[in-house]
Amino acid sequence: MSTIRTTDPVGEIRDRFGFWRRSYAMMAKEFIQLRRDRVSFAMIVAIPVMQLLLFGYAINTTPHHLPSAVLLQEDSDLARSVLKALENTAYFRFVYEVHDVDEFDNLLKSGKVLFGVEIPRGFERAVRRGDKPALLVAADATDPVAASAALGSLGMIVQTALAHDLYIGDPPALPFEIRAHARYNPAAESRLNIVPGLVGTILTMTMLIFTALSVTREIERGTMESLLSMPIKPVEVMIGKIVPYILVGFIQAFLIVNIGVFLFGVPVLGSLLLLAVLSTLFIAANLAIGYTFSTIAQNQLQAIQMSFMFFLPSILLSGFMFPFAGMPAWAQYLGECLPLTHYIRIVRAIMLKGATMPNLRFDTLALAALMLVAMTIAVTRFRRTLD
Repeated sequence: MSTIRTTDPVGEIRDRFGFWRRSYAMMAKEFIQLRRDRVSFAMIVAIPVMQLLLFGYAINTTPHHLPSAVLLQEDSDLARSVLKALENTAYFRFVYEVHDVDEFDNLLKSGKVLFGVEIPRGFERAVRRGDKPALLVAADATDPVAASAALGSLGMIVQTALAHDLYIGDPPALPFEIRAHARYNPAAESRLNIVPGLVGTILTMTMLIFTALSVTREIERGTMESLLSMPIKPVEVMIGKIVPYILVGFIQAFLIVNIGVFLFGVPVLGSLLLLAVLSTLFIAANLAIGYTFSTIAQNQLQAIQMSFMFFLPSILLSGFMFPFAGMPAWAQYLGECLPLTHYIRIVRAIMLKGATMPNLRFDTLALAALMLVAMTIAVTRFRRTLD
């Protein structure tokens, strides 16, 4: 017995139009929801604009006018000509003039300068006698990108500049020897620069996201009302939510440092205790910032979006991916307001330079100030949430 299949053209047309009508209704609903979610809409516009502006104006892979110091043991015309010739290369900018070796070394170790030039006593007299004295140029090679171009420009440009001081025309040979010392990373190995920076970068990303979700998760689950009914202060709530993640941050930092040491051969020349204490300060600052985002966001998606909005300039302006000294002044000012900038300097200085607390005073105070500001804002915002 055969089955006769009948078609209903009118029903098919109605179903086809119904498909497009329902799809249109869902699209309209999503656009309305997107328009109401102003934070998400702002992120759609802000993130590409921020990336374009930062990469276009702030990022420079061939930095110039790098902060330098000079140990001037002889104040002669020839010594000044050498310094002027170095500045004319557009790579060196002398911001410190010191008179003893300890201060010279401390400036390099603290990261206040990237280069140090030592002009010895009797330099001009030795040059005129033809003794070919040595001119020392010490470079902080923890960032090989910033140091390599400047060191490569030394010989030819200085030789040309001194032609007017000693000879008519080109000198037959360089009248002194240039000894360039790339300190802390003489082989210019990228892993010695990247692995310490990864400690701060990974901690920033994870700590921000963990705490940014803390308050919004309570609101979405409906457990915030239980918290509000309890006799607990906003500061106590914040401390209770932040402290467990400090332990998580310690575990992450411990894993990264150990992998860097045993797998990639990154040295730890400084104090592990000092690194642990300052890591606590950095973790607390990021947790406070993430907690602030959680009090502003209305849902977990907004909290994650805010975290990435903060993480993007942190990774670009901190000196992790690109030389900090090569950025324009306005970008450096923004970078100084980011905890990651100061922590990357700290962790590189401790691991690669063996820096001590006096060398890290500025970055430690900056981290402490940023942590206090973030915690104050977080507590204030949480009190408004309670109201």
